[in-house]
Amino acid sequence: MDTLKQLREELEAEYRTTKRFLEIYPDDKNDYTPHPKSMKMMHLATHIAEVFGWAGFMLNSSELDFAKSGMQPKFLTTKTELLQVLDENYKNSTEALEKASEQDLEPSWALKNDGHELASWTKYAAIRHSLSQISHHRAQLGVYYRLNDIELPGSYGPTADNPNF
Repeated sequence: MDTLKQLREELEAEYRTTKRFLEIYPDDKNDYTPHPKSMKMMHLATHIAEVFGWAGFMLNSSELDFAKSGMQPKFLTTKTELLQVLDENYKNSTEALEKASEQDLEPSWALKNDGHELASWTKYAAIRHSLSQISHHRAQLGVYYRLNDIELPGSYGPTADNPNF
């Protein structure tokens, strides 16, 4: 089995679907949130675009410690910026997956906060988790779109707005 090929193909499929969602992002709704505890729409969309870089980051590191990494979410304000970040992160992860060997998927990768381990997976499982995060958060964005009467593109099949997927 060629696991890396499967990961590249899944990342590409998620990229194509996500790009359709971000291409219709409404720049005038950046601060929209369906509930006080929910992320604002631009923050959610930015997070989705950033997750596309996780596979590359995971292959080239052993952990992410939120308190020690200095990593901060990007602050984007336009659809153009979203699409640029999406494309850059997709390219970086694709290149890392192209260079990787099957053995590179075996070491552990951990998510930490100030040294406290929050989760640990093999690098393969961590990448799979990131792919799940993409579809999960894209579905959230779809709800935001629906609540704002923005027609939904299909993800894995037709939608009420796009019955001929």
